Amino acid sequence: MACLYITEQGSKITTSAGKIIIECRDGTKKSFPKETLESIMIFGNSSMTVPVKKFCLEKGIKVTFLSTKGKYFGRLASTSHFYAERLKKQVYLSDSNSDCLEFAKKIQAAKIHNQRIILKRYEKHSDKDIKEELDRISIYENEISQCKSVDEVLGYEGMAAREYFKALSKIIREEFAFDGRSRQPPLDAFNSMISFGYTIVFYEIFAEVESRDLSPYIGFIHKIKRNHPTLVSDMLEEWRALLVDSTILSLIQGNEISIYEFSHDEETGAVYLSDNAIKICVRKIEEKMRKEMNYLEYLDSPVSFRRAIWWQIKSLAGCIDNGSFEKYYPLKIK
Repeated sequence: MACLYITEQGSKITTSAGKIIIECRDGTKKSFPKETLESIMIFGNSSMTVPVKKFCLEKGIKVTFLSTKGKYFGRLASTSHFYAERLKKQVYLSDSNSDCLEFAKKIQAAKIHNQRIILKRYEKHSDKDIKEELDRISIYENEISQCKSVDEVLGYEGMAAREYFKALSKIIREEFAFDGRSRQPPLDAFNSMISFGYTIVFYEIFAEVESRDLSPYIGFIHKIKRNHPTLVSDMLEEWRALLVDSTILSLIQGNEISIYEFSHDEETGAVYLSDNAIKICVRKIEEKMRKEMNYLEYLDSPVSFRRAIWWQIKSLAGCIDNGSFEKYYPLKIK
């Protein structure tokens, strides 16, 4: 199963003879068998016919609408079912300091572990010294288990993140070097790409969270904010380094994208992806989403990264039903 990304402006999505058809402004057409689609992401100004919308609603195909730069507008989703009892349990757990702390420790320790392993992988092919950063990251990872509050966990996570991005900037191709993490707006090409990638994965998770009758807005780690899907932010932590950072690093270090694919806004300092850069990133991230791995310790067979997200949200829902995060196992790479 795949996600269909619509990045060509002015495209029209129709359906005929069991296929989803993309009609581009230049008259070219592309078609995809209906049964192969799991979700659709539309970037910018493209349209869908009513029959396509009905089909997506009937089959549970998630449709997300974003701007060309990744700003979220909304989703097409059915409201035909909802499990209120699960929502009550979700709210109850979100009010439990001990349960939130347990979940935060698991998620953030796994995130830091994965960041460290990714750095070690790329260190092998670099002449830059990142030993100090790796040592500090290991210390912060070990400190997580001793934390007494979620805020303390997030403090160590933040310190690990600073060391992680400092090390990444050392080993990345020189023209893509950056000065720490920047967002809203991203101030360099690397941050622009990972922010775009996080957006894609964020709304993949959003759709899975809703499909499990969970509220995206009631989380356990990050503080609840009005109109912000806090639970999705919580769950994204598990996938940032695994899915996005490693993919963008591969893109850069493999010379698959040029620094000239980005534009700079003189007024705000923001750096944006060109239309072609968006297509390159979408293709690379989708390749990663379809790639099979065996990092889920409760499964005997490999699954794609996209399916792994499905399994992890299913596991989360089961933990909420049981009133405990004891059996939630975040992904850890080796």
